[in-house]
Amino acid sequence: MFRKSFQILFISALMGFISVQSKAQEQILNKSNLAESQWVLFTPDEKLSYQKLPSGDKIMDFSYAGYGGGGVRIPMVPVKITVGPIAGDNSDAIQNAIDKVSEMKLVDGFRGAILLKPGTYNCSRELLIRASGVVLRGSGSGADGTILNMTGNPHTCVVVRAISESKVISKPVLFSDAYVPSGADSFGVTDVSGVAVGDTIQIIRPVTENWVHFMGMGNLVRDGKEQTWITGEITTERIIRAISGNRISVDFPLTDSFDSKYLNPPGTSVVKITTSGELSQIGIENFRIVSPGQSGTINERHHKAFTIGRIVDGWARNIEIFNTVNSISVVGKRITIDRVNIVHAVSTIGAAKPADLNGSGSQLLFNRCSITGDNLFYFATGAKVTGPVVLLNCTFKGIGWIQPHQRWATGFLADGCQVPDGGIDFMNRGEYGSGHGWAIGWAVAWNCKAKSFLNQQPPGAANWVIGCKGEKTLKTMPFDKEPFVPEGIYDSHGKAVFPASLYLSQLNERLGENALNNIGYGLSDLSEILYEY
Repeated sequence: MFRKSFQILFISALMGFISVQSKAQEQILNKSNLAESQWVLFTPDEKLSYQKLPSGDKIMDFSYAGYGGGGVRIPMVPVKITVGPIAGDNSDAIQNAIDKVSEMKLVDGFRGAILLKPGTYNCSRELLIRASGVVLRGSGSGADGTILNMTGNPHTCVVVRAISESKVISKPVLFSDAYVPSGADSFGVTDVSGVAVGDTIQIIRPVTENWVHFMGMGNLVRDGKEQTWITGEITTERIIRAISGNRISVDFPLTDSFDSKYLNPPGTSVVKITTSGELSQIGIENFRIVSPGQSGTINERHHKAFTIGRIVDGWARNIEIFNTVNSISVVGKRITIDRVNIVHAVSTIGAAKPADLNGSGSQLLFNRCSITGDNLFYFATGAKVTGPVVLLNCTFKGIGWIQPHQRWATGFLADGCQVPDGGIDFMNRGEYGSGHGWAIGWAVAWNCKAKSFLNQQPPGAANWVIGCKGEKTLKTMPFDKEPFVPEGIYDSHGKAVFPASLYLSQLNERLGENALNNIGYGLSDLSEILYEY
C-alpha cells in the first residue's frame, strides 16, 4: 500500500514538474515574443528536439564549429618578442621576429607571441607564419593602435600557411547502410577490422554520373560550351568515437546525406589516414590592416587582408580592415574568426563580385564580424566544402549577399545575421561562373534579417530559412525564363523563433554554460534576439 501511494505521489510530482517546465517554457516564449520552430524546438525537459525529413535527415548540430571544436576559450599567449615601427618598410623586421619565435621550443602547444607596439608599420609584402604555436599580436585595432599599412605591389598582408599531406594507411571499406542521413553521427560499414577508436578516417563520397544527373547538373551549357559542375569525389574527415559491431560513431555529425541509389558504383568508402605537416595553435589579433582604396574588376590583382590555410585550431580576432578585396580566406579545421570588421571606401566594378569572407574549411566559426561595402559577396564558399561553417551574429551593410558560391558545399548556418540592404541566398547558380551549379545543401538561416531571401531546394536535400525576416523571392535557373527552381523550407517567416540562437543553444546543450562564456556569450543569449528584429 505504501509502495502504491509512493508511486502515485511520484507520478503526480513528475507531472507537476513537467507542467512547471512547460509553463516556464511558455513564459520564456511569451516574454521574448518568440515563436517555436517546427524543425528545432525545446522539449519540456529543455532538450533540443529535431524534426526529421521522411528520409531521416535533420538539421545538424553546428556547435562543433570554432576553435577547439567549439566552446573553447581562445588563449592569451605570452609575448616573447616585441617590435616597434621603423621608418620605411617594416616587412623584414616583423618577419624576422616571426621567424625567431617560430624557432623557439613548443610549450603546451605554443611557442609565443610577437607583440607589435602602437604605430604604423608600412609593409610591402606578406607576413608569413609557417610554424605551430605562433601568435602575431598588435596593440589594438583602433586608430591609435597597431596599423599594418599595405604598400607596394598587391599582396596578402598576413599569410598563415601549412603544407600538409594526408596518407591512406588502410584498405577502403564501403558503407553498408543504403542511406545515411545528413546530421547523423554514425553509419554502418562492411568491415571494421582495419580501424579503431581514435583513428582519423576519411569518408569518400564519389561524384557519380547518376548523382550529377539526379541533381540536374549534367547538361550545363553556357555560350555554347559545356560546363562541368563536379567531378572526382567529395571527402571529409572524422575521428572515430566508438565502434559497435560494424557501426562506426564519429566525433561530429555528417553534413551531407549518402544515398547508395545514386552513389553506387563505386559506393561511399572509408579509409584510415595519417597527416603530416599540419600546423596548429596559430593566431593573429588586435591590429588594423589598411590598404589604399581599390576599384577595378576582380580579375585584377588587389591587396588582401589575410589567409589561413590548412591548419587545425587557429584564430583571427579583433582586427579592423580597410579597402582590401577578396579580403579573407579560411581553409582549415576548427578555426574562429572573431570580431573582424571590414570597410570599403570604393566598390569593385562589374557583374563578377569579390568575396570578403571565404569559408572553405571544416568547423569554421565567424563570430560578430561586420562588413560595410557594395557589389560583393559578404560570405562565400568554394567547391566541395563539407563544413560545418557558421556565421554567428554578423552584420553586413550595403548591397551584397551571404551566398555559398559553388559546387556543392554542405553544412552551413547563418545565425542571427543581418543584411538589411542585401540578401541571403541558398541557390542553384547553374551556369554562372564556370558551371557553379548547386552551391549549397543542408544550409540553415536562423533568425536572420535581410532585404531578400532566395531559398531553393536541391534534389534529395534541404535548405531551411527559419524565423527570418525579409522578402521571399523565386527565381529560375540562371539564363532560363522558366520554371522557377523549387522553393526550400520556410518556417515561421517574419517572426523570430526560440531559441534566439541555434548555435549557442546547441553549444549549451552539448558543453554547458561555461562553453558559452568561453566565446563571449551567456544563457540570456538563448532567449534574446541580439539585434532589432
